[in-house]
Amino acid sequence: MSLESIFALLVSSMLVYAAPLIFTSIGGVFSERSGVVNVGLEGIMVMGAFAGIVFNLEFADVFGKSTPWVAIIAGGVVGLIFSLIHALATINFRADHIVSGTVLNLLAPALAVFLCKAIYGKGQTDNIQQSFGKFDFPILADIPIIGPIFFSGTSSIAYLAVLFSFVAWFILNKTRFGLRLRSVGEHPQAADTLGINVYLMKYFGVMISGFLGGIGGAVYAQSISVNFAASTILGPGFIALAAMIFGKWNPIGAMLSSLFFGLSQSLAVIGNQLPVLSKIPTVYLQIAPYVLTIVVLAAFFGQSVAPKADGVNYIKSK
Repeated sequence: MSLESIFALLVSSMLVYAAPLIFTSIGGVFSERSGVVNVGLEGIMVMGAFAGIVFNLEFADVFGKSTPWVAIIAGGVVGLIFSLIHALATINFRADHIVSGTVLNLLAPALAVFLCKAIYGKGQTDNIQQSFGKFDFPILADIPIIGPIFFSGTSSIAYLAVLFSFVAWFILNKTRFGLRLRSVGEHPQAADTLGINVYLMKYFGVMISGFLGGIGGAVYAQSISVNFAASTILGPGFIALAAMIFGKWNPIGAMLSSLFFGLSQSLAVIGNQLPVLSKIPTVYLQIAPYVLTIVVLAAFFGQSVAPKADGVNYIKSK
């Protein structure tokens, strides 16, 4: 295998695994920038994956090759609705954010499998026929060396995710909405005195995280697993949470961290095709992403500074 082929395989595989992490980690950024800790990203991804696959199976004849793109919106909407449980518990009932998020993670797989059995009579769906396949960028794919590595046989949704990270950064840092959202996450009392509806902004933050987490789950299911089962989403939500922390609650940082974790996940799949890693037992490559997640959290969590009011329940009268 030539060096160019190795890099092309690495990049294309990294992008496939990084795309759902990018969307989900950026969703986590919006939630925590509003002051609501969202460890329920895993559960939201599960519901998004379930909804995306079901929509794909039911409407593939209607939308054809566009089905996966429409299905991620359906996954996002279901993720948004599911995240309202977390918003209601933490914002209105002032529940502990970690406990509420954990409930989402426990509830989602059981609910999705129950619905799967109710709809299809079995614990998993059939494989979808319309998935996110390989994509060649016109003109760019023909550029020598760079084209085959970055723009040929690659993931179009991954490039959209990378582009979205810059849009999310602009929204958070350069718009009135972003300024208000960040002010609520830093000092809700001060924001309240300026006439900002703190509860509403927190709801927006959680709902955006739910929508993007649902998209992340739908992207994962339609590009990696191509069906839904109880084991479809096992870990990506927690890796996305780690990417958000590693990226210091910044959309671009979360995107770069997701690319890093996406590469570590992809090595577990393509490692045996690479000369350097082919002799390493597969089990070590499979556990590497999760070990790496723990190491990164242990090494960088203390150095990353979360929004000051992150995880603190706001009481208007105080």
